[in-house]
Amino acid sequence: MIPSLKQIANLALGLDAQQLNFWQMGLRAAIIYVAALIMVRIVGDRRFIGKYAAFDVILSIIFGSTLSRAINGGSAFFATIFAGFVLVAMHWLFSAFAFHFTQFENKIKGRSLILIRDGQLCLKTMAVSHITKQDLESTLRLKCQIDRLEQVDRACLERNGDISFSLSTKLTKDSQ
Repeated sequence: MIPSLKQIANLALGLDAQQLNFWQMGLRAAIIYVAALIMVRIVGDRRFIGKYAAFDVILSIIFGSTLSRAINGGSAFFATIFAGFVLVAMHWLFSAFAFHFTQFENKIKGRSLILIRDGQLCLKTMAVSHITKQDLESTLRLKCQIDRLEQVDRACLERNGDISFSLSTKLTKDSQ
């Protein structure tokens, strides 16, 4: 008799188990890591993750949550440690793949998005990124001590959630 997909998932993930074994906790950790990465990338809000890549933030949250269960006795001690090692190994593996494969890197870390091109606001990109004109002006004042967006040639929403600016060459010439 061939087992059903539900039976395979139940066996592999311990869906009905009172106690999870090493392999079930490790597989659960791997699946949660990938699922969380997909969820954060779908949301696409770079301000959600701050200055770090999505997969760095996800590792920190899941890793801390997982290992805390070993400390407070919420899960089997050695199985929880094994799940932590699985998470670290996946993070290392994803980092290595991202280093060697640009398309994979762009999928898990994202790309820089142009918010101002040749002095013109890119309204579609701003809308998708949930960046308002006021957000740009505020960041421009804080980072460049400049008040007007007209003084900016290019602005990008970087992969880490920061906004970078290239000032207009006309501004540079006028200030000399």
